[in-house]
Amino acid sequence: MENIQLVICDIDSTLVTTDRRLTWKTKEVIDRLHAHGVLFGIASGRPLDELKRNAKKWGFSYPFDILIGMNGSELWDEKRQEEFGYYKLKPEWIKEIIELMEPFDANYFIYHDGYLLCRRNDAMMQHSAKSSDKEIVVMDTPEQLYQKENAKIMFRVTEEVMPSIERYVAQHPSPFYKGFKTQSTLMEFADHRVSKAFALKKYCEMNQLSFASVVAFGDTSNDNDMLACSGLGVCMCNGSADTKAIADDITKKSNDEDGFAWYMEEHFLKPFGW
Repeated sequence: MENIQLVICDIDSTLVTTDRRLTWKTKEVIDRLHAHGVLFGIASGRPLDELKRNAKKWGFSYPFDILIGMNGSELWDEKRQEEFGYYKLKPEWIKEIIELMEPFDANYFIYHDGYLLCRRNDAMMQHSAKSSDKEIVVMDTPEQLYQKENAKIMFRVTEEVMPSIERYVAQHPSPFYKGFKTQSTLMEFADHRVSKAFALKKYCEMNQLSFASVVAFGDTSNDNDMLACSGLGVCMCNGSADTKAIADDITKKSNDEDGFAWYMEEHFLKPFGW
């Protein structure tokens, strides 16, 4: 990895702490990468309007080079100052997914016109609203959620029931969409062609970057494809078992212990004399 050109990271449980802080050490590492011409970006299940605020919110004097939003359905290329959108769920698929998940009585929601449109307002929903800085609107009827295409639909569940839901979703495959865990309490559904890897590949192709020059960090299932396609895919030690299994390496420290920063410093910054 002497020719590292891009570092890209998931946010929650990877780049930031459990209470969603970006530590001074992590910021310092990103600043050092930037000073040596290495591109930096974030890849998340969150929409681009949220992701675009992060660089300034975290105290950086420059914008990030690449933003991947909605697990790969949205891409922002800073150099081109251009946004790209990819495959979305059709309304009939969203309806089918809601019906599929009905046995679990989960609280489902979508990003809709700048707010969170949900089944019910509960503690989990309020947590989502606080972390995304978005207003909660409770639906009148489920039909509101599938009036038009959307990048994804999300289901808040308890940690205890998540393994059962993962098995259930695997037993009910669709040729049109896929379900995947993005947090221990969050199951998401998106077009089966969408992934963080898909958007990353599009960015690399547009900017003549080799996948071999990319270092990617993540912690759970929606990061797997991105880690697998990168030159070096690193899973956080606090990550899920499936992500550790496909990663090239695993950090020694967790996201609450500056795991990303320590890994970059030990494996890249110090060896390169940066």
